[in-house]
Amino acid sequence: MEKILLVDDEVSIVEFVKINLERAGYEVIAAYDGNEAIQLAKRERPALIILDIMLPGLDGFEVLREIRKFSNVPVIMLTAKGEDIDKILGLELGADDYLTKPFNPRELTARVKAILRRIDKQNEGREEAGRIVIADLDLDLNRREVFVRGKPVELTPKEFDLLEFLSSNPGKVYSRETLLRELWGYDYYGDSKTVDVHIRRLREKIEEEPSKPKYILTVWGVGYKFGEQK
Repeated sequence: MEKILLVDDEVSIVEFVKINLERAGYEVIAAYDGNEAIQLAKRERPALIILDIMLPGLDGFEVLREIRKFSNVPVIMLTAKGEDIDKILGLELGADDYLTKPFNPRELTARVKAILRRIDKQNEGREEAGRIVIADLDLDLNRREVFVRGKPVELTPKEFDLLEFLSSNPGKVYSRETLLRELWGYDYYGDSKTVDVHIRRLREKIEEEPSKPKYILTVWGVGYKFGEQK
C-alpha cells in the first residue's frame, strides 16, 4: 500500500481527501503545519506529497524548499483560485503538479494515481534500459541520476521525466500539449506555462549557456525537441 502525505491546516479538507484516497487503496498520513510536514516527509518517506500553500508557520513554498533538500518525492501543490504566480513559483521550486482550490477530490485522486502509475511504469524495464549518454550528458535510468560533464545534477522527478523523454527521442518535436499528456499522464487542466517552467529549470541545470541551449531546443510555434548532437 503506497503512502501519501497530506499537508493542510483545514481539518475538514484533510478528512474529506483522506477518505477518498483511502477508498482508492492508499495509506494516508496527515500534517497540519509546515514543520510537522517536513518531519513526516523525512521519517515516513511517502510515495507522494499533497501540499497546501497556505499553512501556519512555514508556508507550502518554504516546506517544498526544505523537502527538496533531501527528497525528490513527487509533490502536488494546492493553490488558491486564480493565483497563477503561486502555480509558477511552486513549479520553479520543484513541484510536479498543482490543483486549484476548491477542487473535486476525485480529480485529486486521479492525479495521484496517474503520477504513481507513471513512476511505476517508468521503473518497469528500466533495468534493461540502463543509461542514456549524449555528449556531456549522462542519465542513469536505474538510479534516476543525471551527470553533466561528470558532475551530478539534482533534478526533481518531473524534470528527470522530461529530460528522459526528450533525450530518448532526439530530433523529434513535441508540442507542449503532447508533453503535458505524456508526462503528466492525464488530460491536464493547466496551461503551457507548466512545461515552459520545467524546460527553463532544466536548461539552467544542464546547459552550459541556458540562453543558448544545445540539448533542449525551442521549435518556435510548435514546442520543444532534444537536439541531435554532432
